[in-house]
Amino acid sequence: QDEDGLVRGLSVLCNLANQLYYPCEHVAWAADVGIIRGESRKWWVLSTVFWALSLLVGILRSLRVLFQLRRKLRQHKGTSSAQSQKEVMKGQVKAEVLSILADVADLSNAIHWLPPGFLWAGCFPPWLVGLLGTISSLIGIYQASRGGN
Repeated sequence: QDEDGLVRGLSVLCNLANQLYYPCEHVAWAADVGIIRGESRKWWVLSTVFWALSLLVGILRSLRVLFQLRRKLRQHKGTSSAQSQKEVMKGQVKAEVLSILADVADLSNAIHWLPPGFLWAGCFPPWLVGLLGTISSLIGIYQASRGGN
């Protein structure tokens, strides 16, 4: 693809954070149910940190892609580029904006679940946690129904 180095690097960092998140979450769960001995709290915090990091890097990646797409659209504005190519880019812009919105909603919740004292950790009322999760889920369902576009 024609992704630049920054987009590729952010994609790798996002993937790495996700790969670290999953085992931490599984260890935390296993400690909670008594499969392994140990304190689950530190594993839950660590998994939430990796989740938040993944979301933050994903937002940065989407912003970079969004700015690249907008620049391409401006360059094609006065040209006779195929209208279908412009429509594809507009669809990609929409998908990136929706991804940013979903990731911001999830990141807000991830920070809420971190230990108190970090930004707004623990300060959201239950209805707001639910609303943010619902927004993220509805965007995900919409994107899945549209085939990711």
